[in-house]
Amino acid sequence: MNFIVKDVEQFQAQKQFIDTAIVPLVQLDFSDQGIKQSSSASEYLMTLTNFIEQQFKGRLLLFPPFSYTTGTKSDNMPATMEKELKEAGFKAVVFITCDHSWTEFKEYLNIIWLPAIPLESMDQGVKQRILEDQLKQVIPTFTKIWV
Repeated sequence: MNFIVKDVEQFQAQKQFIDTAIVPLVQLDFSDQGIKQSSSASEYLMTLTNFIEQQFKGRLLLFPPFSYTTGTKSDNMPATMEKELKEAGFKAVVFITCDHSWTEFKEYLNIIWLPAIPLESMDQGVKQRILEDQLKQVIPTFTKIWV
């Protein structure tokens, strides 16, 4: 389910089944060399999280990405957001990112780090296979959370 009115209404009606929130963490870099890499990572992350949402529809709610720059990044943000989402009824909150620096919080938060894969120059078949491979890597994390 996505963070759109129709899906949120369904979420409210079926909260007991939709128990997991996914929050993409997207780093923005506006430097000349960083902006292309940043946009590529964002495209990959959004494509992947949408793919995950499609596979687990009815079990999780995909939130809009939390975007930040080096100057606006807050180490407290994920824990604060997790607390608020759990207060809203989610049993599990999963953050997915291509920014390796978030892995230092894996001890107490569900953070999935994946290296950004540039999808922009791939044909649809290759892109689909890559997304399926990435999904296979994240399924164990979700399974561990849901057990």
